[in-house]
Amino acid sequence: MKKLWDISPPISPTTPPFPGDEPYSQRWTTRIGPGCPVNLTAITMSPHIGAHADAPLHYADNERAIGAVDLMPYLGPCRVFHVIDRGRLVRPEHLIPAIEGVPERVLVRTCDTAPTEWSDDFASFAPETIDWLASLGVKLVGIDSQSVDPADSKTLQSHRRLLAHDLRVLENLVLDDVPAGDYELIALPLKLSLACASPVRAVLREL
Repeated sequence: MKKLWDISPPISPTTPPFPGDEPYSQRWTTRIGPGCPVNLTAITMSPHIGAHADAPLHYADNERAIGAVDLMPYLGPCRVFHVIDRGRLVRPEHLIPAIEGVPERVLVRTCDTAPTEWSDDFASFAPETIDWLASLGVKLVGIDSQSVDPADSKTLQSHRRLLAHDLRVLENLVLDDVPAGDYELIALPLKLSLACASPVRAVLREL
């Protein structure tokens, strides 16, 4: 059996949302008992909780919801880069040493330990890095922080570069135990026909 790395954080009421997002909550709708053979729950949460895939609809009106995007970018060879403690922005020069032969999917580890509490002190992508990766044929980028843009950004320049190049994105990954190198990525979003994002159970499998 090929080794798997689960790169999805756990989701619970203690999972920190981006400020303004709907936190995770859960309630029982039925419990096993007389006349009821099953337990059932209902959950409420932002689709941006935990590891998730943003849809173009998230950063542009009249764009595609997550259920309408092509699944191929979320499944296939990928490369994990370590860019730890290199500043607030992931820049091309951080990736150049290991860029030769890069596959269509790029995941970047920016911190020793993925955050379990909200903080606006996280690394994100410089817009020019998105442009450069797209020029190399990359179709998906992922990061272990809460956003590909800084927390205080009002222009979302990196998100807009994703839109311009029709790239897919994964955020809130957990890459703490993943060595730099090449893997198979499996991180399929749900077919949510109207949603701006979807949770994913993201895993890496050794090649």
